[in-house]
Amino acid sequence: MKKRVLMGVMYLAMVALLLGCGKEPVAQIDAVKAAVEAAKTAQADVYLQADYSALRDSLNAVLANIETQKSKLFKSFGAVKPKLDQVLAQAGEVAAKTGTKKEEVKREAEALMTEIRTVIEENKTLITKAPRGKEGQAVLEQIKAEMTAIEESLGETQGLLDKGAFMDALNRLRATNESAKGINTELKDAIAKVKR
Repeated sequence: MKKRVLMGVMYLAMVALLLGCGKEPVAQIDAVKAAVEAAKTAQADVYLQADYSALRDSLNAVLANIETQKSKLFKSFGAVKPKLDQVLAQAGEVAAKTGTKKEEVKREAEALMTEIRTVIEENKTLITKAPRGKEGQAVLEQIKAEMTAIEESLGETQGLLDKGAFMDALNRLRATNESAKGINTELKDAIAKVKR
């Protein structure tokens, strides 16, 4: 009699264990998906592309594992739960790092904006010292047009910074900086030739 009761209890424990492992962790899956979406909303896909891509890959691997378990007769989600916890923690880290990266990009963009404005002012001074011969005047007019385009670009880029599109602004500023420095070099070379 004792053996039957003991066997019955063990049987019930096994059934409970199998049913517990066989139940899909829907709430946990939803929480992980929401955390990954929150990281995307924080723009991790823009500022930390590699980290966000790794996060998406981790989530997709876990979801594929869950689908595999769902297709089995005896489902076991016990091994999936710790992986879901890992992806959840990874999503939190990526979201936090995104905020830090955004601030770094913003500071870099603002510093570059200041640097470009300094170069523009120097270029304006150099234009007054540049040679004006036959070809020189036409080249100076072209340089002035390019300088106007650069200043307009800075105004548009400031709008991007104000909207919070720091990465777009930084990429645009890098191109603008190259143009401004190119003009600066061209003007300095022309002035140096005249002095020789």
